[in-house]
Amino acid sequence: MKSYQPVRGTRDLFGDEILAHRFVTDAMRQVASVYGYGEIVTPVFEFTEVFARGMGEVTDVVSKEMYVFNDRGGDSLALRPEGTAGVARALVSNGMAQNLPLKFYYAGPMFRYERPQKGRYRQFTQAGVELLGVDSPNGDVEVIALADAFLRKVGIKGLITLEINSLGDMESRENYKKALVSYFEKYEDSLSEDSRRRLRLNPLRILDSKEECDKKINENAPLMRDYLNDASKAFFDAVLRGLDTLGIAYKVNSKLVRGLDYYRHTVFEFITDELGAQGTVLAGGRYDDLVHELGGPKVSGIGFASGVDRLALLLKERIKPARPVAVVPLNSEFDDAALKLTEELRSKGISADLGFSGNMGKRMKRANKINAAKAVIVGGDEYARGAYTLKNLDDGAQKEVLFADICKEL
Repeated sequence: MKSYQPVRGTRDLFGDEILAHRFVTDAMRQVASVYGYGEIVTPVFEFTEVFARGMGEVTDVVSKEMYVFNDRGGDSLALRPEGTAGVARALVSNGMAQNLPLKFYYAGPMFRYERPQKGRYRQFTQAGVELLGVDSPNGDVEVIALADAFLRKVGIKGLITLEINSLGDMESRENYKKALVSYFEKYEDSLSEDSRRRLRLNPLRILDSKEECDKKINENAPLMRDYLNDASKAFFDAVLRGLDTLGIAYKVNSKLVRGLDYYRHTVFEFITDELGAQGTVLAGGRYDDLVHELGGPKVSGIGFASGVDRLALLLKERIKPARPVAVVPLNSEFDDAALKLTEELRSKGISADLGFSGNMGKRMKRANKINAAKAVIVGGDEYARGAYTLKNLDDGAQKEVLFADICKEL
């Protein structure tokens, strides 16, 4: 019989890895809630056009990485490659524009067909936030502050660097694109195949290329900051002042771009060197035209998404499961009493494990296998005196505890 394996780029989550995942997503929920963000859950697949229009048909995500299929009705659908476009579509579909500003957070699976590597999978988990209907720099500051608080809550802030840049408004971005095209045309024959394709479709993506031939050319490419108009400069300066006010350290990276077409003004990334070349663990930016592109009104937006899988890699060795209490009957005569005690402990919120069968020796071996902190032994003279024997499995010390005091003791 054939032995099936997970599809390439997917995997099963259990044990320490699922604990680390849950720790990260719980941290997002807790921090986002403090900032006043409510949860939103969008479908894992949408009409393909939702992502193609919002993210840009010539972006790598849309042109190379999306899982696209036709359903039985002939509609073109796509598994969601990111969360922002779906949230923007939800605003339009549900008539939420009457209730601006809106604050949402989400956590869930995304899908991209790309080469799997450390911390990167074809089915992966993202957690993020979206702030809709706020067009002032204070919105950018709040979202970045939330991201910073989230990473501190997770506990890896010391490993992270915030890089930030401005792509300016539409006018600034278009002027910059023209300058990039003029510059890269001089080196067109030396660019990688992908960058030659991007040259006239989305030249900003060339700046993000990982190909060595492109990196060398990018060293002397024009910088976005030289093409910002006065309004864009003032906006970015206000964002940086806000970060300074909050004491959030950052590095202005004039070559930082985000590959999706909907970005305007502020873009940012939190980067670590703990995961090799692919070190971004959280990234985002402002997207003032996205909702309008999806058929809604002109609504400003800014948000970020964090790669839960990458954060979980950093945390897996630090997150340990709570150690249970093992309930061990002395012999079969005390099985019912042990069963009743186990349920009593669980009803009080105490993690308790009752070996399903075997003598006392086998059950104590199981207690050690599951890394139980203590064992409650049910039976013997102690039981006749109305007490259990409580054994510390780390140092072997044991004592009698009255029936009525066992929950309090544990």
